[in-house]
Amino acid sequence: MGIISEIFGWWGGNTIGHRFTLWKNSRYIGEDEIGNRYYEQARGVGPTGKPRRWVVYDRLAEASLIPSGWHGWMHYRTDIAPPQSDYKARPFEEPHMPNYTGTDLRYRPNAEEREAGQPVATEYEAWKP
Repeated sequence: MGIISEIFGWWGGNTIGHRFTLWKNSRYIGEDEIGNRYYEQARGVGPTGKPRRWVVYDRLAEASLIPSGWHGWMHYRTDIAPPQSDYKARPFEEPHMPNYTGTDLRYRPNAEEREAGQPVATEYEAWKP
């Protein structure tokens, strides 16, 4: 179903035109543990004087789905991509957690976690003009 959706649907992110552009103008660098694929401009340089770099997301196109090692490569902090180096995540680098705002999984601190004197979000009076 992948190639059919690429031909007839642009909403998935990767279209047949995008696939052709990747084939013609880029070189494949690697893939992360999530399934995102990373590419670099094959010839020439971009407007910053360096080859452009981009990612083709496996799922939803959300920039926070790029792992920390690849994030450094994407932003030119290093010229060596994680598969070409012995990159290991540091202890403080946690795996991605999506933004749950507006869902039942959102963060809501309980009374013990609140600072002293901070009002509870449900204790308010509606404003009357």
